[in-house]
Amino acid sequence: MVDFYPALNVAVEEDLLPLSALLHQRGVPHRIFEEGGQQVVMVAQAAQAPQVQELYRAWRAGEVRIELAHRAPAVRSGSVAGFWQRTPVTFALVLLSVCGFLLVYLHAPLSWLGSFTFTPVRMTGGQLLFDSIDGQYWRLVTPVFLHFGWLHIVFNCLWLWELGRRVEQVLGHFNMFMLFVVIAVVSNASQFAFDGSSLFGGMSGVVYGLLGFSWVAPHLQPRWRIQPSRSIMILMIGWLLACILGVVEVLGFGAIANAAHVGGLLVGALLGAVFGAFSKYNHQS
Repeated sequence: MVDFYPALNVAVEEDLLPLSALLHQRGVPHRIFEEGGQQVVMVAQAAQAPQVQELYRAWRAGEVRIELAHRAPAVRSGSVAGFWQRTPVTFALVLLSVCGFLLVYLHAPLSWLGSFTFTPVRMTGGQLLFDSIDGQYWRLVTPVFLHFGWLHIVFNCLWLWELGRRVEQVLGHFNMFMLFVVIAVVSNASQFAFDGSSLFGGMSGVVYGLLGFSWVAPHLQPRWRIQPSRSIMILMIGWLLACILGVVEVLGFGAIANAAHVGGLLVGALLGAVFGAFSKYNHQS
């Protein structure tokens, strides 16, 4: 895993495509992403930061001309295409969650819905019966895409986007995907181990996993500026405790997969410690 170092911060409206092309031409590995209303240019080596700053100054002063022979139309930072390019894994997870919600909301046949549950489910004599997973290992992951209400899908998608896109920008797309898979499997398996065969689902376990990762990892790797604020942590942990104590169910929000939340939070925190320590060790060695 490669660490990147901040080299330049400019306004989000500024077109950095020519500068990026010049850096590619000169063999300077870099990334450009949006953070806090600005574009941030990150480089693979701290020693390259002054070079980038000097090239930017010379370019803006007219001392260096950069011409693109076949310049593609710039992608707006707030467009769907822009989100897809920068954080494709997080974007895809949000879309798949919405699709899973539509399966439930539009009353899709049980055979369709049952393809995504942790264990196969069928209706017999007016009762739901659950069968063995029997080698269908995709079911270890797919329950996270099922959502059973508007509050459920909106809550999860908002927090998935808020936490996931930040994590993906520091880990990269592949590591983000693998992080999602591990958290999803652990959170789903935790719920199954606690409650047995039942109809459960939702991205909440993954959201709490990303929360745990985002909180722990920056303690070990401070350059990863992804740590949620203290107020967000209080809100999310407070909501978790309210769910565990049954307050949320009493208020009429339905059954809550508490074991999935706790399992996701713990494995996310553990992975945050592992990834953060590994990144710091690589930087120091």
